[in-house]
Amino acid sequence: MGLPDSSQDLTSEMEVDAFRRIFPLRFFERHLSESLRPDARPLDKARDTIVNLGLVSTADGSALAKIGSTTMLAAIRMEVMTPSTESPDEGCIAVEFHMPPICSPIVRPGRPAEAAPVISKRLSDTILSSGMIDLTELCLVSGKAAWMGYLDIYCLDADGALFDAALLSAVVAFSNLQIPVVALNDNGRIVAITNEKEQDNASIIEKEAVNKEKRKLTLKNIPFSLTCILHKNYILADPTTEEESIMDTLVTVVLDSSDQMVSFYKSGGEALAYSSSIKSCVELARKRAKELKEILGEMDVD
Repeated sequence: MGLPDSSQDLTSEMEVDAFRRIFPLRFFERHLSESLRPDARPLDKARDTIVNLGLVSTADGSALAKIGSTTMLAAIRMEVMTPSTESPDEGCIAVEFHMPPICSPIVRPGRPAEAAPVISKRLSDTILSSGMIDLTELCLVSGKAAWMGYLDIYCLDADGALFDAALLSAVVAFSNLQIPVVALNDNGRIVAITNEKEQDNASIIEKEAVNKEKRKLTLKNIPFSLTCILHKNYILADPTTEEESIMDTLVTVVLDSSDQMVSFYKSGGEALAYSSSIKSCVELARKRAKELKEILGEMDVD
């Protein structure tokens, strides 16, 4: 008695899947008309978000951020450099975003993803312009030595809203960062002090210490971002790759922890960003920033 019903259900599922593949926009618009998405999310709701600290043992700071299926792994490596003459009391941050072929079927081996350098530049601009990091905290010896922080973010799964997940992984990685212990040697050069060599270098630490123990950065004005899709009179928060591919007008709002706007970015698409839609996106970003603050608060991220 149950076989015909099961067969009918299977046929119905196949028909829905075929319609979704052949007419993806019509499929989505049927759901949007009911203020829902195919994954049952309301239009203004972001996907479930998970963050984890310190997953890369060889890095000075690391974190994994997952928004829905979109997954980013961020790692920070600190190196001593000579500061520029223009900023003798400041260190530097270099950001690189990577999209290996494993993250998406559209990324081909041997060919760099077109989105990677764009996201790298936007991440660098956002981190620096937000004022999250005081670069003077990275100074070791004025005009002679400062820290260069190399932030590498690897996209492990690209399922939409890549910038949002990448920025979140960067923020959490910086919260996890522990600046290494260094000292001046007899030649006046900065040397790293490792646990294995701590006794051998004890005299150096006492005599010419730059910092005697690992320390964390003071993070201020932490940036949070939310990407939305503008489609007709609809606004969809935190889109998936499928949604981005068929409704290509994207806007990204970046707010700091005081709800002040850091940047507003619109990438292509036919829909115009009217003042009403911009206002709605900003309000959604404020709501999302509050959610992310709660997540980071549970992890004691300043």
